[in-house]
Amino acid sequence: MKSYALNEAGMATNAQYIASPNFDIRPETEISLIVIHNISLPPSQYGGNGIIELFTNCLNPDEHPYYAEIYTRKVSSHFLIRRDGELIQFVSCLDRAWHAGVSNWNGRERCNDFSVGIELEGSDFEAFEPAQYLTLKKLIASLISAYPIQAIVGHSDIAPIRKTDPGPYFDWSQVDRIHKN
Repeated sequence: MKSYALNEAGMATNAQYIASPNFDIRPETEISLIVIHNISLPPSQYGGNGIIELFTNCLNPDEHPYYAEIYTRKVSSHFLIRRDGELIQFVSCLDRAWHAGVSNWNGRERCNDFSVGIELEGSDFEAFEPAQYLTLKKLIASLISAYPIQAIVGHSDIAPIRKTDPGPYFDWSQVDRIHKN
């Protein structure tokens, strides 16, 4: 199994890098939060290029009815973990990816400012794969080694009115509970 050490540029070794234009400069603040999401495009379908196309502003609105609703959104995440455990990085951890939206953690708004976003290819309606948890554990360990991470949360924890991910099938026992507040 690959390791994913983070270099000084905020990039994970052994991850595939696909540049997203959807990021900006992170304000001068410590990276202290990991936010776990789920995503599948089209919804509940896996293995295609929809997620990559969304994060790179290349989603074709004619390929699926749902794409017509979302193709103009400017969103990204630092990482995506595919069903087979493959790790893709879209944005350096040193930059601010646009994954959390309107959000709040422990009284701090704008979680994108101080968090790293990790998307798991999946949905609220199905279990995640063992390979995804293996990659997630290694990535989290690397992030904790590189940054003063204080909590690991779901998107639903920081935007509970808007979001439900990573969803009821995410197995939080797979993540070190010491770091999940």
